Amino acid sequence: MEIYDDFSFRKYTKWSEIDKSIHTLEGILKGISLDNKLNDLEINELVNWSEKHRDLSDIHPYNELIPLIDKYLEDNELTEEEIKDILWFCNNLKTANRYYDFVTSDIQRLQGIMHGIMCDNKITDDEINELKVWLNKSNHLAGCYPYDELNSILTTILKDSVITDEERNYLKVFFSEFIDIKTTPNIDEEELANLKKEFSIQGICSISPKITFEGKQFCFTGVSCKASRKQIANIITALNGKFMNSVSKKTDYLIIGNDGNPCWAFSCYGRKVETAVNLRKNGSKVIIVNENDFWSTIENYNV
Repeated sequence: MEIYDDFSFRKYTKWSEIDKSIHTLEGILKGISLDNKLNDLEINELVNWSEKHRDLSDIHPYNELIPLIDKYLEDNELTEEEIKDILWFCNNLKTANRYYDFVTSDIQRLQGIMHGIMCDNKITDDEINELKVWLNKSNHLAGCYPYDELNSILTTILKDSVITDEERNYLKVFFSEFIDIKTTPNIDEEELANLKKEFSIQGICSISPKITFEGKQFCFTGVSCKASRKQIANIITALNGKFMNSVSKKTDYLIIGNDGNPCWAFSCYGRKVETAVNLRKNGSKVIIVNENDFWSTIENYNV
């Protein structure tokens, strides 16, 4: 299990990471252009994303987007025509898949769209309406997490043709479940923390789950902030639980590491979580647990 802890496996995941970043970028570009306007924070998000991926500037779409942004921001301003050019690029961006299938790629784009909408800390009526249009056109994602959940939320919000501040804030909390906040300087983390106290969102992880070990099967995904995967497996085994490397119908708990994993298929979760969510939809007992809850439970045991 040491391979999971030292990330040596990443030499095999180069193209999957590149494809994910490209699909997420496509979504961000789509998200910031849904209302056909670009503000300073949204432009800053493009600059920030470009800088983080400048070492990939010879790969599409970075080989087009990065020089375009550099050129237009030479004078630290964006004219109306330059904004139109970037919006045109955003709306016509296409990439070829090397690794992920069509559905996974579009879920990555959807999470990028949520990121793009959120990057200026505002969710406008136009963005909400255009996101619903995108969802309606992407019904091939039906049955996939979080497409169904988001589509249901937007249908409810738009039912009375009035979008309230409370509904916008609810969307902010929902979107934040699928955005890697560490990758953006613009999202107000303090505001999100306060909103999460106000709104209860059924996110990926169970809230304050009861965890028992005797005869239970555990799986782990991501990177722990406290221990190696082998150490976690040893703790579970010492408490008469079973540690498994993959998720199945027999899995009782899937623990998500707080430090994530750059090789996850999605911004905040990977295939193990996706599998667990789908199993749960079909009646499985699997409980998805944040590692903080796991360690809090361990404190009650003498291991």
